[in-house]
Amino acid sequence: MTHRPDAGPPPPGCPAHRAPAPPPRPQPLYGPDFAADPHAVYARLRTLGPAAPVELAPGATATLVTDYRAALEVLRTPETFAKDARRWRALAEGRVAPDNPVVPMMAYRPNCLFSDGDAHRRLRQAVTDSLGRIDPNALRGYVERSADTLIDRFAPLGETDLLGGYAKVLPLLVFQQLFGCPPELGDRLVEGFSGIFDGVDAERANDLITETLVRLVSLKRARPGADVISWLLAHPVALTDEEMIHQLVVLIGAGTEPQQNLIANALRLLLSDDRFAGDLAGGSMPVEDALDEVLWLDPPMANYAVHYPVHDVDFGGVPLNRGEPVVVSFAAANTDPALLSDQRTGNRAHLAWSAGPHTCPAKDSARLIAAVAVEKLLDRLPDLELAVPVDRLVWRPGPFHRALTALPVRFPPVPVPTAAPAPQRVPDPDRAHGHPSAEPSGDRRWTSRPAPSVSTPPAATSTARPPASAPSARRPPWSSLVAWWRGQ
Repeated sequence: MTHRPDAGPPPPGCPAHRAPAPPPRPQPLYGPDFAADPHAVYARLRTLGPAAPVELAPGATATLVTDYRAALEVLRTPETFAKDARRWRALAEGRVAPDNPVVPMMAYRPNCLFSDGDAHRRLRQAVTDSLGRIDPNALRGYVERSADTLIDRFAPLGETDLLGGYAKVLPLLVFQQLFGCPPELGDRLVEGFSGIFDGVDAERANDLITETLVRLVSLKRARPGADVISWLLAHPVALTDEEMIHQLVVLIGAGTEPQQNLIANALRLLLSDDRFAGDLAGGSMPVEDALDEVLWLDPPMANYAVHYPVHDVDFGGVPLNRGEPVVVSFAAANTDPALLSDQRTGNRAHLAWSAGPHTCPAKDSARLIAAVAVEKLLDRLPDLELAVPVDRLVWRPGPFHRALTALPVRFPPVPVPTAAPAPQRVPDPDRAHGHPSAEPSGDRRWTSRPAPSVSTPPAATSTARPPASAPSARRPPWSSLVAWWRGQ
């Protein structure tokens, strides 16, 4: 029913008489309910348009982009959507408290993640050039030996938590090697990054990270080596100590927490999904395809890539205000029904590594580490299986990541030869103090080009590989899968 302007006041109930609908309430992206089923939340948000209001933590609101094409628009148009978090009006005006748990993940730092234009290009160049010196063959070898070291610890036991005993520790070993970081500093950094990702005592965690990185940068200035930090320090852009610290926040944060979640989420999928656990002849897929499936459905960074509109924007009918945070949901965008296809094998158009000028510069190394970690574990323990039903696995709370609390498994025990060389020291990610200072051992040949200085000589890092576990009544075809993966 329409109302003519010359017909007098509109009657009650006429559309012209109704007040505009109130804006939707922000949907919380925290707590156990969201952690248990985030995709149900994304489905509700999609009904509100390409983007919808959310609450990242109590008192911290944002707009979450759930549409794939809309996400690409945000990521690829820096002239409209800026990364510099000094534009965050709610924080600048005191509407978000400085001790809010999401502030350490979102507040401005002078690094390539939170910069735009020429400043971004300068900082990004130092990162890409330094990461480009890593030799992927040497990296693969070090991941394999580190994986063997960890597997040797629990192979004779017949059970373990693959998150705490493997997926969480392996990236730490690799990061300590790549960055020339003494173990006791590495443990403190992992504790700090876990705190800011979980939003638990995030202010203390942020202080711990800063204090530890100050010590690490000072150490590498005094004792440079064949490592990423030394190469960053020697780069022609001449990073200041403050810039160094905040570049490392990005690199270490991305190289530990999301990496462990990629490994753990891939192992969870391989151990619980019949498409992967079945016989190869029956249609199961190799490790690389399992990684792609995880990066599509459960990316380790589920919601991030925070941007700030430089002016008010009508975003597909959704008003976005200047300086209010816009968060890209990689997980929701990847599962956008408008993509029309669930055929993800070999398709790497997902947004798990972001897109545009801030695409992850270390995605090739991150993928290699995860693939080798999964391959090595399934090669050593082919009869691996979950120790609890998959629906009893618990996800950690937090708006940004997709992370399990534990991944318990069981398998036939495999003895480790007693005559093997002593394994390298394995750091404890849950303990930040009490370790003697020592340079990490292992292969330091990360580049074929001359490094800034001579590195520590390589040391033995693993035992000899024991035979695979004995056949059992139910034998997942990990051995044949790995043989296929190797082209044998």
